[in-house]
Amino acid sequence: MSGNTTGKVFKVTTFGSSHGVALGAVIDGCPAGIDLSEDDIQRELDKRRPGTSQVTTSRGETDQAQILSGVFQGKTDGTPIAAVVKNREFNSSAYEALKNTPRPGHGDFTWKSKYLNYDYRGGGRGSGRVTIGHVIGGAVAKKILDQLGIKVVSHVTQIGNIKANTVNINQIESKIKENPVRCADPKAAKEMEELILKVKSKGDSIGGIVETVALNAPVGLGEPVFDKLDADLAKAMMGIGAVKGVEIGAGFKVAELTGYGTNDEYYVTADGKIKTTTNQAGGILGGISNGMPIVVRIAVKPTPSISQAQKTVDLEEMKEAEIEIEGRHDPCICPRITAVAEASMAMVLADHLLRGGFIPPSTVEKLE
Repeated sequence: MSGNTTGKVFKVTTFGSSHGVALGAVIDGCPAGIDLSEDDIQRELDKRRPGTSQVTTSRGETDQAQILSGVFQGKTDGTPIAAVVKNREFNSSAYEALKNTPRPGHGDFTWKSKYLNYDYRGGGRGSGRVTIGHVIGGAVAKKILDQLGIKVVSHVTQIGNIKANTVNINQIESKIKENPVRCADPKAAKEMEELILKVKSKGDSIGGIVETVALNAPVGLGEPVFDKLDADLAKAMMGIGAVKGVEIGAGFKVAELTGYGTNDEYYVTADGKIKTTTNQAGGILGGISNGMPIVVRIAVKPTPSISQAQKTVDLEEMKEAEIEIEGRHDPCICPRITAVAEASMAMVLADHLLRGGFIPPSTVEKLE
């Protein structure tokens, strides 16, 4: 099975499954000399940890990170960094009745058809829980971004038909800490939370939109033609299981605009930098970053595991069947997927920083 590694210089390979012994990541290509601790990784993992509120799954995992290699005396040493999180609180019995009846909206049917030997417990390798590996890789990537003062933050902008109002881009991180939905508009956040709980009470789920922003990225990230920065970001975001659409900048709104309304006009700042008056391009032009905030939005589908009765087929007896899914599932994936989106963007940016020579490939001490 391939497809478990991302990046060309900063490479992250993830492993593990929902109900297996552990999940984790191996990161290769990280320069030596970067401060890195288990607390750095834990801080990111806590953003996606289950059981933290009523709008997430009640699975009570603590998701404690353990670094196995690649760090010596508190700094990266240039060798592969391996980190794991052990599964401690899971119940596979609820999935025994589903092993031959693929769940609608899940990858059960396609995974079993392709690989035959499919771990159906909690969705196995296709579970949202495997994004622990994403977040571990992203935590290391963020330490690379720190060297150049680049910040990545993700927030929920829509749940169902409830949309957040535009907020100050520099206040997103402080605002999302105020609510479990991770929305930077407090009024909309409350309405979103109420909607999620209402849908949850009916045994259903709901989707939404999550926006991820990178601040202070330099001009010049991206390798056209096939490795454009926006192309790599879109691929990374689509690599998150629940994502069904990606927008860069104005995204699909450009279909409604004219050329004049789409183009971002330039000006020179007081300190001699070139900026644009608007940011319809989302910080990327011609596949290369232009120094403006990089803005990516993802459409997140409703959690497919719902407790309402659904029609499916029995693959063993080859007849139609009906299932009611038990177990513990998120009524809305958006709040927890913000951490995964941040990680996905951070990994792409770290890779392009190294590929473009913005960060020395061997040791960051050369930056000092």
